[in-house]
Amino acid sequence: SRFALSAATVTAMTSAAEDMVRCFEEALGLPGVEQWPFEVGRAHLAYGERLRRQGLNREARVQLAAARGCFEELGARSWEARAAAELRATGMTRSGRGKAGEALTPQELEVARLAATGLSNPQIASRLFLSPRTVSSHLYRVFPKLGITSRAGLRDALEALPPEPPATRL
Repeated sequence: SRFALSAATVTAMTSAAEDMVRCFEEALGLPGVEQWPFEVGRAHLAYGERLRRQGLNREARVQLAAARGCFEELGARSWEARAAAELRATGMTRSGRGKAGEALTPQELEVARLAATGLSNPQIASRLFLSPRTVSSHLYRVFPKLGITSRAGLRDALEALPPEPPATRL
């Protein structure tokens, strides 16, 4: 399965643009590849790089984040750095302030969702009965938690959040 994954990845890397997605999906879908996490990470990285170079940043982020995760788990720092650099090139970053991955408060989540729809701070403030400065403050705290630097990355970052657990009633 290791050789099959490597061969399929090379085939995908050298395939025509119209066949690239299918070839990478076939490579990553081969049975038994999960036992070769480094090779899987390299396949995700190559897939993400190709997608990014074709201007498909949103799709590339999924593959590049998977690659970074594989390399992070393996302790392959130089490969993790390469995947992180590619992620930054798509416009997605991790905060260096130590808050990335921190959970959003319900208010922050609501403000972020409204901002992701394109509403301005005053529009969000009027909907939530807050001041525009409070909305701005929430967004200031949300960006590092989501690992983004601008409103442009909000929608993708919110979609990447894990689903909320169902509320239990006592």
